Amino acid sequence: MFYGRLSRAARFLIVMRATRSIGQGALVVDFALYLHRLHWSAPAIGALFMAALLVSASLALFVGPLSDIRGRKGFLCAYEWVQVGAALLALSSARPSALVIAAILGGFGHGLNGGAGPFAPVELAWLSELVDARDRPAVYSLNTAVGFLGMAIGALLATLPSLIGSLLPGALAYRPLFLLVLAGALLALILLRTLPDSVPYRRPSREEAPEDTASDSLTRAENRKLLKLFGINALNGLGIGFMGPLMAYWFAVRFHHGPLSIGPLMSLALIVTAASSLLVGRLTRRYGVVRSVLGMRYLGLGVLLILPLAPSFWIAAVLYIIRSALNRGTAGARQALNLGLVRGHRRGLAASLSSVSIQAPRAIGPVFAGLLYHAGFLELPFFIAGGFQAAYLILYRRLFRETASAPLTPPSE
Repeated sequence: MFYGRLSRAARFLIVMRATRSIGQGALVVDFALYLHRLHWSAPAIGALFMAALLVSASLALFVGPLSDIRGRKGFLCAYEWVQVGAALLALSSARPSALVIAAILGGFGHGLNGGAGPFAPVELAWLSELVDARDRPAVYSLNTAVGFLGMAIGALLATLPSLIGSLLPGALAYRPLFLLVLAGALLALILLRTLPDSVPYRRPSREEAPEDTASDSLTRAENRKLLKLFGINALNGLGIGFMGPLMAYWFAVRFHHGPLSIGPLMSLALIVTAASSLLVGRLTRRYGVVRSVLGMRYLGLGVLLILPLAPSFWIAAVLYIIRSALNRGTAGARQALNLGLVRGHRRGLAASLSSVSIQAPRAIGPVFAGLLYHAGFLELPFFIAGGFQAAYLILYRRLFRETASAPLTPPSE
């Protein structure tokens, strides 16, 4: 079993993902509902999500490549301290200015699956250094599964405002959830203190490795693949943005349910998605990464198009769970495939470009979805998302056509 081959550092990185994911899971359910309780409009909530995602994407563009040459640990420590500050700010005030700053810094409500926000490329690149190429799809699937399970716990804790409403009236009942973010960041900092930093890559000189300096053609080939992946991921990001960040809000306004119903629903969806992620990790060994991803994503697309037509909360809930498992369960395998496009000294760059290509377009969706919801078009954002994701899947298959039936075979280390 590959888990027995994982180093202590790799296991700790996965545990850190679990510590973060609990608070993220609670806020993916309740942060938009918290703002709604504070009388924020849907367009205003969407605009805040857009601003936060744009800031995150901008940072991610730089930190991954920088970590290739400066090491990974310092960037992750900085992220956790920012989370501490954002959680304390949100705990102390509900003023719009305070919440805007906290949400942008903390990435509240985005459903990051335990990832380190704009510093997630650093974390993914570090993990890739600690894992054999043959194990990466399975390990990254495990990593995402752990994040989904942690978020499932957090989604259950998102019922807290409904349970303590008599003690903390109104919107005040939502504030204790930010303690989960604070605790997760502090635990991650403790774990990081025990880990040695990664060794930054140093490109050999022409005298040390003349054949390496002659590999410009390989670099150009990698760049072409990354550029194509950037464009394809942008379509996926646009699709995610039209439904993902405001999903809890959609359930609330479409069926008039609150955290007591939405929290357990999203928790169950995340548990099933975690199991799906582990299954995908096994499927990739038998059928290859691309074939496994495409098979599940096409099924997920079909469910997505049916979901907004559901006549009741419970039918919509079942469809949401199925769609989450089919769509999000492939995240780890896709991450492994993206990092396998380049050599080791460029993985921070690859992770950053992959993250930015999804997050920047994703930032656009919540604003337009919020405007459509506000105007009463509760189904249209789903169909728009489906169109973008259909185009993504067609182009994704073309990009990876030559590896569609083969296991992951990254370039030479």
